[in-house]
Amino acid sequence: MTVQYTVTLLKEAVEDLKRLEDFTIERERSSETPDGTMPQRVRDAIREGMRMLAWSAYTCRRAELGDGRSRDLIVPFGSTGSIVLFE
Repeated sequence: MTVQYTVTLLKEAVEDLKRLEDFTIERERSSETPDGTMPQRVRDAIREGMRMLAWSAYTCRRAELGDGRSRDLIVPFGSTGSIVLFE
């Protein structure tokens, strides 16, 4: 039996994602070799990582924050990545 969870973003998470998108756009604009596809590729990577939470949230490592229910999802992207903190 497969358990499926609902992933709901808090207002703060949506704001963080918007800031990340703005940062990515500005970084690309100031680059000597801008990549106009970068913001969409970053969004896609994070969306795909978060999609995984619906069926395998407990495979992510425990976070050091919160009351013990928080976990970290590591979303790799190129030579960097993002960490999604969730409960």
